[in-house]
Amino acid sequence: MNSGTGKTALITGASSGIGQELAKLFAQDGYDLVLVGRREDTLDRLADVFKSNYGIQNITVIKKDLSEEDAAQDVYNQVLEKGITVNILVNDAGGSTYGNFATETDWEREKKIVHLNVLATTQMTKLFLKDMVARNEGRILQLASLVAITPFPLMAVYAATKAYIWNLTQSLINEIKDTNVTMTALMPNATATNFFREAGAPKLNVEDMLDDPAMVAKDAYKALLKGEAKVIPGGVGNKAQELMAYVSPQETLAAGMRKMLTPQTEKVSKKDSTSGIVWGIGFGVAVLAGFALVTAYNSSSPIDKARYRYQAGKLKDQAMDLFDDADESLSSAKDSAVDKWAGIKKIASQVLSNTFA
Repeated sequence: MNSGTGKTALITGASSGIGQELAKLFAQDGYDLVLVGRREDTLDRLADVFKSNYGIQNITVIKKDLSEEDAAQDVYNQVLEKGITVNILVNDAGGSTYGNFATETDWEREKKIVHLNVLATTQMTKLFLKDMVARNEGRILQLASLVAITPFPLMAVYAATKAYIWNLTQSLINEIKDTNVTMTALMPNATATNFFREAGAPKLNVEDMLDDPAMVAKDAYKALLKGEAKVIPGGVGNKAQELMAYVSPQETLAAGMRKMLTPQTEKVSKKDSTSGIVWGIGFGVAVLAGFALVTAYNSSSPIDKARYRYQAGKLKDQAMDLFDDADESLSSAKDSAVDKWAGIKKIASQVLSNTFA
């Protein structure tokens, strides 16, 4: 039997996807669990598996649809009534709708999504964070998304709610910085869960490049326990996407994301969609990032120029890490592709080094 940690993790959205994978990691490490979700039978089966495989005996299942009014308060009340202290809160539950906002999506469905992604997450955070701060101990993982920092046509409400979670999390991290409580924003790319089907979407272009939920959960788990402010699971593509989001024109980002959410029955050739993404990332990092900083630098005061030189140094380190990762992934590619990537890497280094010398 697992000796346990003596601590409890509460995971919303635990019945499937990233939430289920996170619950598994907590169970493996001996945490008691509170599993919250809409599918009680699935959560009960999951609890039985954890008890059998990992010896975890203290598992509480709470059936709750967090898109309903006061659902978060009810979860909190049930936890209090059972005398459970939540040491780690994972706000994983979330959802989306799919379609043109003006003409295709349903307002009642969108209202539930806003309640689930925004109101329930905020209330769960407020209720449990207050107790954590009072104890001066605790950790919270918030499911944001890489689309929290980009436009996301055809899932516009979803992206807007994730931007809210991202901003809320980073603001609260500052507010609790003098405590022993930490908060981490999880920013995954599109992941192989049932997310798109539950949103009512057909098979989309983005589904040809989905991340593994077990990988996402593993990276998130490590970052949470380290108390990191954010985590972007996966490799070079995901990290480059964040960088591009900060420096690219919003119109360009919106167009690219729109292509990702286009049904596969309407997509262009695989060659056009994949090669454009790969080399777009490279040029985006090398050119867009560098010249965006150049523009800001040239129009700044001496004090601000010093600040931009510092930012450029950090950006260069980030960019070089991305290119080093990409070097490994391209080691077996054709010579021409490797030469092209090496040229992009050289441009990025020169832009970021020489301009701010």
